[in-house]
Amino acid sequence: MDEINETLCCCNKYKERVDSEKKDLMNRLKRIEGQVRGIESMLEKDAYCTDILIQVSAVVSALNSFNKVLLGNHVKTCVADNIRAGNDEIIDELVATLQKLMK
Repeated sequence: MDEINETLCCCNKYKERVDSEKKDLMNRLKRIEGQVRGIESMLEKDAYCTDILIQVSAVVSALNSFNKVLLGNHVKTCVADNIRAGNDEIIDELVATLQKLMK
């Protein structure tokens, strides 16, 4: 698991999440994973293009919703805690993150 974390993480920061937050985010990802598998199945069964496109749009929407929840949690916890601790550099990190999300 550590190898996966090293591969996926872009920095050495970590966030311990409360169980309810982690459960909500994991449930969202599992639903998205199921939607992607459904699209794969549709493609294998030669489903009509527009039907697949609509399902892809649903996945994109679900990922955007996931990002909104995660970003909200990040601002309420990581960003707020860092500002309270006097670490204003977190604001630059947040701005850079928002710029990447808005591409």
